[in-house]
Amino acid sequence: MTSTFLPVLLGLATGLSLIIAIGSQNAFVLRLGIEGHNRVIVPVVAICAVSDAVLILAGVLGLGVVVAAAPVAIIVIRVLGSAFLIIYGLVAARRAIRPGALVVSGVVATTGMRVAVVSVLALTWLNPHVYLDTILFLGAVANQQGATERWWWAGGAIAASFVWFSALGFGARLLRPMFAKPASWRVLDAVIAVVMIALGVRLALGN
Repeated sequence: MTSTFLPVLLGLATGLSLIIAIGSQNAFVLRLGIEGHNRVIVPVVAICAVSDAVLILAGVLGLGVVVAAAPVAIIVIRVLGSAFLIIYGLVAARRAIRPGALVVSGVVATTGMRVAVVSVLALTWLNPHVYLDTILFLGAVANQQGATERWWWAGGAIAASFVWFSALGFGARLLRPMFAKPASWRVLDAVIAVVMIALGVRLALGN
């Protein structure tokens, strides 16, 4: 039980650490959620979460082949992954010191289904950072967990996307006052900084 629960928990924590940040995709989902139209928000949340799932699985499968064909690649992945984690954590720490606020303006209660779907697809698949975060980074960390554990870890990371986007989209009316306050982002970014730096050090040590 522990051998499966721990990878899932670590994957969930890492996934949430990456996805909870001020960005165009989150702001867009939040804006739609505030409008309160479930007919629009359901497919938008599904697109965001399923897209993450596809990209994460692609990362796990792709990097797994590379590692199997060239074992030395694991060393390169560990160094790059560790450096990325630590740098990401330091950036989050800087944001915690100088927090921003997610300001939702210009809310239009008549966003159509087609506009919403096209917009979220563009925000998701035309963002170069999504490939770095999911295919390269999450795939690399997943493949550090072992042949079986990596799938449980990836499952936790995928679950993080479903949990976050669902909470953001359907709970937006309740979350809006909180995310408009810099203090809330300070707490979130502080947690992200701790998680990312800790995972980076762990990865560097080969644990």
